[in-house]
Amino acid sequence: MYKANNKQLIYGLHAVKEALDAGRDFIKIQAERGIRNPLFDDIRNLCQKADIPIQFVPREKLDFMGTKNHQGICGFISPVSYHKLENLVPTLYESGKDPFILVLDRLTDVRNLGAIARTALCAGVDAIVIPFTETAPVNEDAVKTSAGALLKIPICREKHLKTSLELLNQSGFTTVACTEKTKHTLEETNLCGPLAIVMGNEETGISNDLIRKCTYLSKIPMDFGVSSLNVSVAAGIALYEALRQRSKELSI
Repeated sequence: MYKANNKQLIYGLHAVKEALDAGRDFIKIQAERGIRNPLFDDIRNLCQKADIPIQFVPREKLDFMGTKNHQGICGFISPVSYHKLENLVPTLYESGKDPFILVLDRLTDVRNLGAIARTALCAGVDAIVIPFTETAPVNEDAVKTSAGALLKIPICREKHLKTSLELLNQSGFTTVACTEKTKHTLEETNLCGPLAIVMGNEETGISNDLIRKCTYLSKIPMDFGVSSLNVSVAAGIALYEALRQRSKELSI
């Protein structure tokens, strides 16, 4: 038995297992600490194969979410279907265009995620890559903020962004970290051809591990005493500088 108070939540061992068997994408699954059940062992194996995180929480937290008939488990259904970057890259190349990808390193605010996705769709971005953990969930609020863009643009949820950047570099992409840790500006950087732009966390920016994997470091020039921008604003500037350069190249 299960009870779902909204279309994002599924309660109960059988309900969660059936959703996993059906190939549904989950943001995460929460299970009661110390849960012991053969069906949960099956669920855990399916989650490992599908790269779905399991969080172990007190029973009271599951009770608080709206039902006491949860059988020690609750699944958060994702409103989007995730793609594998390694499968998507060849498809983008086969389309005959220069792929344009946005990598988001540990964004925490769903409103920023939604706003960036909306801008990315308008700027012609082919896919957004996010990390497996430490990131804002792609939930109903994010979809709403994106004005539906998150339902239209492929989202790749990857275990390690470092590995993702290595894949992109090996696949012929120019990978550009948008960071203030450089003297070079976006205007001075060639953003044409297969491209991946990396944006960082709202507080700490792009992690050093990812910066070291990027082809170039580029910054947004800022004057008048302003030292930083909201990440969604910065992403918009970076994406449209890339669009400007790429459009200009096509017109030549």
